[in-house]
Amino acid sequence: MADRPKALFAMRAQYVSQLFPAPLMSRLEKLVEIDTSLVAQRFDQPEIAQALADTEILITGWGSPRLDDAVLAAAPQLRAVLHAAGSVRDLVGDACWERGLLVSSAAQANAMPVAEYTVASVLMAGKGVFDARERYRADPAYRRPEDDLALGNYGRRVGLIGASRVGRRVLELLRPYDLTLTLADPYLDAAEAGRLGAELLPLDELLRTSTIISVHAPDIPQTRGLLDRRRLALIPDGGVLINTARGALIDHDALIDELVDGRISAVLDVTDPEPPPADSPLFQLSNVFLTPHIAGSMGNELERLGRSAVEELERLTAGRPLGHQVNKIDLDRVA
Repeated sequence: MADRPKALFAMRAQYVSQLFPAPLMSRLEKLVEIDTSLVAQRFDQPEIAQALADTEILITGWGSPRLDDAVLAAAPQLRAVLHAAGSVRDLVGDACWERGLLVSSAAQANAMPVAEYTVASVLMAGKGVFDARERYRADPAYRRPEDDLALGNYGRRVGLIGASRVGRRVLELLRPYDLTLTLADPYLDAAEAGRLGAELLPLDELLRTSTIISVHAPDIPQTRGLLDRRRLALIPDGGVLINTARGALIDHDALIDELVDGRISAVLDVTDPEPPPADSPLFQLSNVFLTPHIAGSMGNELERLGRSAVEELERLTAGRPLGHQVNKIDLDRVA
């Protein structure tokens, strides 16, 4: 097809085959003219710069260079950016919005495994699984306390911070369980929170009244350090804090103090910094379940992101509206 638009991959090269296995790549190649062996990890290389000059559609992913003024000047034909990953906050800047580029993201697809990880963490935390594992490993004679009414998920109050894509999916997945769900988000009203299956609360009240708290707010200047020392102190004794969003949302010095004291527990897939220093107590504390940023798409889940990008490409080349278009205002509201 001579009239296929020209496209270019921009991401770490190893992701191309993981995001677009053969059947998906075949669909993609029917839609655009693309050299699948040419992957931009920098835009200043001669071969990449030559391809960029004629590129109409960029298919980006993790490791893509930022699309700054110089890149846009070198890509006069560029009209769309299809991001086969999550947030585009670090990828596109004001120049992209001013140019009027169509920008799409697979963030909705990437939200699914993060939400699944979170739901698993909520349910296991409610059963006291993380503490029981540590006690059982230390003492094979340990048996669960049959009279501990604080254990269990019936009627447990779970508070979500942020109605992001992940947060909304978590609420949807938790709805069938006998939990009491609450939500804090400055962009929602009570009616919309109710439609999501949660009671809208001010953040401080959510922290005071929830025994499991999960963070799903975006990483923007207004949210950095959102859970500071004062707010962490509001979490009830024995509470569990889950963070699959970004480490910068929590004051980690204050968090470590609370965890060392043993007053609360934490499930942390993200930290600040990431990874923590080698001597961080987070690696040793028995009341911390620490993982290396694995909640998002990995392994065979990457194909879901590639499929999302190919479906967007099918809409774009057919002249239909994008299904997951991102606008500048979205970046402050969702993650």
